[in-house]
Amino acid sequence: MESAAGKVAAPEAQPESFKFTQKVLEEVREIIARYPEGRQASAVMPLLMLAQRECGNWLPKAAMDTVAELLDMPPMRVYEVATFYSMYNLHPMGKYHVQLCTTTPCWLRGSEAVVKACEQHLGITLGETTADGMFTLSEVECLGACVNAPMCQVKSSEHDAFYEDLNEENVVALLRDLAEGRRMKAGSRIGRHSSEPAGGVTTLKHMVKG
Repeated sequence: MESAAGKVAAPEAQPESFKFTQKVLEEVREIIARYPEGRQASAVMPLLMLAQRECGNWLPKAAMDTVAELLDMPPMRVYEVATFYSMYNLHPMGKYHVQLCTTTPCWLRGSEAVVKACEQHLGITLGETTADGMFTLSEVECLGACVNAPMCQVKSSEHDAFYEDLNEENVVALLRDLAEGRRMKAGSRIGRHSSEPAGGVTTLKHMVKG
């Protein structure tokens, strides 16, 4: 099996078994109950995301087998889903999975320099994990925040967040803050409220009184 995040973990890295915690199992049952009888397989993607979170941001084979059993699916059908979508990781990842967008809008706004800054600061290249297990760097396609390019998504077992308007300085500051356990506010790194022009609002500054 392979995924966009790389080949499946070696057998020695695979846990022998997997069980959802009782708290998460309640959420699993709630999700399955949303689908009509006989259509429970439709819950496979959210259940895989829950399993990945339970396993520290990756999906061992035992977790996929548990999802298959819960949904009464052939395990191979679950493997097909897990290997098709890039958000599922089939091998151990760093505590923080930093997904750097390099698609055209981000590239035009300097994503190459952002990637280089991350690699130099962490001492790894795209697709690698730091020796201390803190960071994994990945290159991804469009993540849908093109107006605030360049941007990245940081995923962990604790939270997922988009960070936008990146440059060489603020992306390194972001990595330092994550390494030191400080959760940074998601969104623009230059103070944009949403997706207004980088230079500030230029129209409709004042309400027109009739």
